[in-house]
Amino acid sequence: MDLSQRGALWIIAAGVIAAGLYYLREPLSQFAMALILWLAIDGLAETLDKRIPFTPRWVALPAAIVIVLGIIAVVGVIVVENVAAILADQTRYEFRLNQVLSQAHEALGVPGRSPTVRDLIANLDPTRLAGEIGESLQNLVSSTIFTLIFLAFLFPAASVMSDKLDLIFRGKGKREASRDVIARIRVSMERYLWVQTVMSLIITGLTFTTLTIIGLENALFWSFLIFFLNYIPTIGSIAAVVLTTAVALVQFPTLGPVAAVFAGVSVWQFVIGNFVQPRMTGDSLNLSAVVVLLALAIWGLVWGIVGAFLAAPLTVMIMIVLAQFPSTRWIAILLSADGKPTPDVKTAD
Repeated sequence: MDLSQRGALWIIAAGVIAAGLYYLREPLSQFAMALILWLAIDGLAETLDKRIPFTPRWVALPAAIVIVLGIIAVVGVIVVENVAAILADQTRYEFRLNQVLSQAHEALGVPGRSPTVRDLIANLDPTRLAGEIGESLQNLVSSTIFTLIFLAFLFPAASVMSDKLDLIFRGKGKREASRDVIARIRVSMERYLWVQTVMSLIITGLTFTTLTIIGLENALFWSFLIFFLNYIPTIGSIAAVVLTTAVALVQFPTLGPVAAVFAGVSVWQFVIGNFVQPRMTGDSLNLSAVVVLLALAIWGLVWGIVGAFLAAPLTVMIMIVLAQFPSTRWIAILLSADGKPTPDVKTAD
């Protein structure tokens, strides 16, 4: 097969895969989220088993499930309570938004009366808006349920995976190679989740303290949103700064506190993201910066917000798999940051 035929096959295969990922985005994204949760729970269970004396696997695993799912439940409760508090105080926020719109209208020198929040809402179709909100909530609940169902079935499936590999790969060399690939993917995912979670917790704690000192309302809620936004490479940090600054602009009547919120959130994002995180990341996200942005755009286009959250770990998985075959190893090398697309499994512990 010559080079042109091989290139044509690559293009066709990429198109078919992209179409499959797009049209099957709901079940595949739910399974991917379940897989990430399983890796987090299983990694935490192994840590509890190794670090805490007299903690056997059958105790560590349920404890890890309770811890991870409990944290998610607590975050959900905090988000719901803060959203309810914001909605209950909507009259004051509406008054302040009208002031912001008036000031922007005057600053831009637009003739005529400044629009109000009610004017903007009046231009929307209430029936259509309510339907879209209801559909979004329904999809969120459905996705959560199916993700938990996938997660429940992943644990028994993982326990028999080793026996299945023995049946699939009869030769010892191929069997060991397949286990090595799975181990490398698992090590990379666990490192990435660990580093990203620790960095997000540090940034969230510092941001919460800063916002509380400045006096931003619902600081805990906005800090939790920043925690999740930090899982989105590059764009998440920018969105965190823009979000908190916009909220401060609505709450505070003067620009001093708004500038303080902007500076405070920006400083922590910049310092942690550029000086602390690279030292801790190591091989956990061995992707080129350009590849990270490209992966974020592609996965976000295919799977939406879920794809943006999973862009980095999914691309790392693809890179490690591509590195195992001579015909595709060059792609993995291009995707990697240092030209070494496979992590060292021995350093996983």
